[in-house]
Amino acid sequence: MSSSEFLWYIPNDTKPGHRGDSTVESHNSLETLTNHAKALEEHGWKGALIGTGWGRPDTFTVATALTTRTTSFEPLIAIRPGYWRPAQFASAAATLDQLSGGRVRVNIVSGKDNLAAYGDSEGDQAQRYTRTREFMRLVRKLWTEENVTYEGEHFRVAESTAAPRIQARGERRHPKLYFGGASEAAESVAATEADVQLFWGEPLDGVRERIERLKSLSKALDRNLAPLEFGLRITTLVRETSAQAWADAEAKVAGMAEDNGAGWHDHRQSIAVGQRRLFDLNARGDVLDDNLYTAPGKFGGGGAGTTWLVGSAEEVARSLRKYRELGITHFVLSDTPYLTEIQRQGDQLLPLLLD
Repeated sequence: MSSSEFLWYIPNDTKPGHRGDSTVESHNSLETLTNHAKALEEHGWKGALIGTGWGRPDTFTVATALTTRTTSFEPLIAIRPGYWRPAQFASAAATLDQLSGGRVRVNIVSGKDNLAAYGDSEGDQAQRYTRTREFMRLVRKLWTEENVTYEGEHFRVAESTAAPRIQARGERRHPKLYFGGASEAAESVAATEADVQLFWGEPLDGVRERIERLKSLSKALDRNLAPLEFGLRITTLVRETSAQAWADAEAKVAGMAEDNGAGWHDHRQSIAVGQRRLFDLNARGDVLDDNLYTAPGKFGGGGAGTTWLVGSAEEVARSLRKYRELGITHFVLSDTPYLTEIQRQGDQLLPLLLD
């Protein structure tokens, strides 16, 4: 799996205890977050997805701070159209990309947020994804073309040249645009505008079906970019033995049941199509495929915390290889406590996947 890339997750939350993380007062200080980023460098990870949402620290600012404290850490910066306008974001990202030596990655998020709190608004789902499509298209044009004039339904610029210019680095012409979403509208955007489509932890048959559909959709919609790549965002609970992993997983879920999933359900305020797909998996059983644990979704797990791959390093690596065989090349993994698991999984799991 040497052609694959492995990133982690930095929750970026003002509240401690995210998905069972250690509840320490300094959990979101620059020192703590820097310790996470440096640990990622030291234990074989490429970088980390940094979470976003109104009421959390500004993701781009956190990413900028962490690039200044590290040498190879690559932030996958989650951002929202509407919070940012395309030209301002294109310039900010190009600046950070230059200052960091080409380490910027971008995750475009179109899910629900407290839009009115920062002066944004949106209509129905179709409008939301039309705006996202325009945002992605215009940002890419501003990174790769000069004197851009664009007149869309939601955004417009005239004679716009973003500075500094993005420096080409091998085949990389600009920061990759990652995107998620499972609705028909979201998949249309992914098929035409995204560089990487991220899936949550569905069983192999579901991921296979979605990859095939997105490839067909890309052809039907005359995609004019490089072929769409695919990624998996999932919780991985790894222990020395399978028995210990399952004991810990069941104990963690029991704790979630006792406190109604406090700190876990950050994707339940609005149930998107992709999240509903995950919740519906439990009807098929608590464990799917070899070791995909669906029970967390019954007791508060949301997003990447809804389903977990559970087992020894060898068992989890085997499962990840099966996703790789389907065409997944970008992996965003996590478990809590985040720092402990950066080290554990970096030392025990990654060597089985990067040889």
